[in-house]
Amino acid sequence: MTPPLSLTDAQEGLVRTSLARLLRDPDEAARDFYDRLFAADPDARALFRGDLHAQGQKFIATLDVFAGDLSRFGTLRAAARRLGARHAGYGVRPGQYATVGDALLATLAARLGPDFTPEVREAWTLAYRLLAAEMRAGEPGGEP
Repeated sequence: MTPPLSLTDAQEGLVRTSLARLLRDPDEAARDFYDRLFAADPDARALFRGDLHAQGQKFIATLDVFAGDLSRFGTLRAAARRLGARHAGYGVRPGQYATVGDALLATLAARLGPDFTPEVREAWTLAYRLLAAEMRAGEPGGEP
């Protein structure tokens, strides 16, 4: 069963505000993210056969769209599931979602510095878990 959206309005605001700060330099943020991801899971690098800069732009754009529609996540559900199905086709393993989440949190912590408070971490953790659950539901054999 898909988990219900459990972010409060305040948590949604924290995600949006912190993402806006991250987006001040999206290319640098994407480079930081992928450096952290590939350091944690070197095998993941093989999943990115194309231009990593373009992939970084897609990643940042996905975060931006997702954060912008947190309060209406149901409208993003189908897109998240299609993305999950596409990722499964590329060979993404289920355990890699946790590694991506860890790399995202580490990137946010590094880029936001002292503004990456426990409350911001909790909000992003919940938000990412929601997105990852929807993406996993889109995998072949994932829950409807």
